[in-house]
Formats: sequence, structure tokens, C-alpha cells
Amino acid sequence: MTNSNVTADYRARDAAHHIHAFSDMKSLNAEGCRVVVRAEGSWIWDSEGNRILDGMAGLWCVNIGHGRKEIAEAVQRQMGEVSFYNTFFKSTHPPAIALAEKLAEITPPQFNRVFFVGSGSEANDTVIRMARHYWTSLGKPDKTVLIARHNAYHGSTLGGGSLGGMSSIHSQGGLPIPGIHHIAQPYWFGEGGEMSPDEFGLFAARELEKAIDEIGEDRIAAFVAEPIQGAGGVIIPPATYWPEVKRILAEREILLVADEVITGFGRTGNWFGSETFGIEPDLMPIAKGLSSGYLPIGGVMVSDKVADVLYTAGEFHHGFTYSAHPVTAAAALENLRILEDEKLVERVRNDIGPYLQSRWRGLADHPLVGEARMTGLMGALELVPNKASRTQKFADTGKVGTIARDISLGNNLVMRAVRDSLIIAPPLTLSHEEAEILVASARKTLDETQAELKRLGLL
Repeated sequence: MTNSNVTADYRARDAAHHIHAFSDMKSLNAEGCRVVVRAEGSWIWDSEGNRILDGMAGLWCVNIGHGRKEIAEAVQRQMGEVSFYNTFFKSTHPPAIALAEKLAEITPPQFNRVFFVGSGSEANDTVIRMARHYWTSLGKPDKTVLIARHNAYHGSTLGGGSLGGMSSIHSQGGLPIPGIHHIAQPYWFGEGGEMSPDEFGLFAARELEKAIDEIGEDRIAAFVAEPIQGAGGVIIPPATYWPEVKRILAEREILLVADEVITGFGRTGNWFGSETFGIEPDLMPIAKGLSSGYLPIGGVMVSDKVADVLYTAGEFHHGFTYSAHPVTAAAALENLRILEDEKLVERVRNDIGPYLQSRWRGLADHPLVGEARMTGLMGALELVPNKASRTQKFADTGKVGTIARDISLGNNLVMRAVRDSLIIAPPLTLSHEEAEILVASARKTLDETQAELKRLGLL
């Protein structure tokens, strides 16, 4: 069979039985999905034989790169010992113990305990229940409201999707659930108006203070936020934002939850984004980079302040069959060993991070780019019709971003489109040569997108 025949066969079978996440299935099946058949390092190969640079590390997660045999070997060893046993009913197993111990070692010092789950969405659902249970255990059952941000992403379950501030998710399934309040995001480029970045950072932070005053501190359980909003478009807060949030919460009895599902495990140049921005959360959801996506696993790091209360509050009626699954825990342990032994976190901070950042920011000179931003290995290009004005947008939000994304894939580079921006988060193992390929392909994509927009009369 030719590559085209193989692809057609895969697509037909996929269309017949597979409902994809976040997809218009009628449109997807008409177009035909990309079939990924191999992955190694920073690259994937599709069924047509195309070698494609994975600028999104799978889905923000393949921090150590694709195809690491060490993970496969660790998984195989564990399957030969205990392939599965639950952690209910007064039971545990060595991989769960070792992983919990390792996480206590590498996370910020206030964290010594972890509640294991299967994904970032489950982690954020756990946060909702845990934060409310914490305050009830302290005799303050009215502290149930969680404040989060517009355009944030905390998963797509009922709880996580409610915490997130994305209108598309809220439009289906009766979301958000009660007790969730959303405030402004620290998105200076898109929403800063005439304010400077520093002025806007203070403004956005003080929206939290305003919401607390309106709702009442005695009703608020926690403020939940990503250090950098990932799926929202790599929204890097101004330098004034997190210090002001820290001040506001220090004066009040409200938990801080830092969602590290994307920003954890080296992505920002430190082990956790909280360290990059100097914040000290009480709860910290983790997933993705915990196993580099090799197997599904997540958790909630629980500070001593919270854990000490929960440990005296009786049974916490919450958990998942696959919490601390022994095989996924083994994969995560080996992943963390690789991150440490190869000094990949330090590499993002001192080597490949600054190297790619300098070249990525150079794309700001392109006529289509209003801003090129990056922290660690998380970057975004804001596409605009007029470089002289941040307020002027393309008429049909998202159309230009989608065009650019598809052109990028044609140039053998995976970039993700969010509204009319292009975002990247490549593996932490990205080489200097691959960084040059990434930026050259991105510039080629911008040139071809500009030409296509002119052809369509959109520019």
C-alpha cells in the first residue's frame, strides 16, 4: 500500500469509531486527521512520511522528548512486579511511596505530601473539594467560593472546566458550577489599553482584591491561577502582577492555588513556575511533565499548612481507581531521574531557554507580529493587522490564527493557534540546531500567512 492508501485507511477507521477531544467531528472527518506513526526526540512522523518538528511537546508535556527507551524499560520492569493495585483500603506500593517522596524533595519547601490523580483535570477537581473541605474542617463551612480568571484553563471536567474561564467550555453542559467567580486575566497585550505593562499588572491583581471585597473574605476558599496561562495563549503576567497578588493574599485568610499542570517540571526554567514568579502556593496541581506524557498521571501537592488540618479531619471522601497507579508512578520516577541527571531544568534556564528566546523575540520585526514573548520554553506570537496598534484586531477572531497554524504544519512545524496567536512549548531537550529550524519555519509561516491573507483580502 502507498502512504496515501495507508493514511486513507487509518482516517476511515478513525472517523467510524473515534470521537476526538475538542473537535468538530463533522469538519474533522471531512478534512481527515493527521496520523502520527512515530516520534523521537523533538520530532514526529506522520503516515505520509513527513518529519515534523513538535513545537508543542505533544500537548505541553513531553519535556524529556519522545521515544526515551529508559521509560519503556522502567514500565516493563514495574509491570513484571505489580502491574496494578489500588491505594484504597489501607494499601500502598513501592512506586507510590518513592514518587511521593521524590516530589516532596523537588517541590518548594512547604510541600511534603501529595494526593495522586490521573490528570490535570482530576487534580483541579480535587482542589475544589480539598479547599472547601479544609475550611469546613477549620469550622468555616461558608468559605466555599473559588476565584479564578477569565480565559484560564484548568481542565475540561465539570469542576476543572468551571474553574477555567473559557466561554466555549462554559457554553456546554451547564457550566460553571456554583461557587466559582472569575476576574480579569493579566493579558497586557490584548487587554491593557493605554496602561503600561506595570500599571496593568497592578490593575489586574487588584481585580482580585476588588472581588474579595465584593464577595466577602469569609466566603472565599481560594484563588486559583496558572503562573503563566498556557492554553489561554501563553499569557505571561507583567512583573508587577504576582507580587501584588502575593500582598493581597498575605493580608487575608484565602488559599493560593498555583496550577502547575503546564508550568511544572522545568517548563519555565525552574522546577515550578511558582519559583519563577516568587509565589508560595498552598495547593499545587501537577500533571503533564510529571511523566512527560508517557503515561497519564497527576497530583495535588498539599502544603503542610493544609495537610496538617486534613490529617486531623477524618476521612476525605475522594479518590480515583488509578490514583498512584504503580506503572505510571514508575514512569514518572524515571522521567524525574532523567530531568535531574541531564540537568534539563537548568538547561532551560541557562542554555536552550535564552537561546530560543533571543531568536523567537527576533520574529517581532515581522509585519504580522505585534508581540513575540517567551518565558522558559513557552512562547507566543501575537498576529495583528496593524503593528502600530495593539487595539486593532482581525475581524473574525481565530480565523487568521487557524490559517497560520495550518500553514505551519505544511512547513513541518507544529504550532498551536489560540485566537489569532501562535504558541509553542517544545521539548526541553530541543537542540540549538532544532531551535534554528523552529524559528526559520515560523518565519516562513509568517511570510506565507501574510501572502495568504492578502490573497483572501483579510489584510
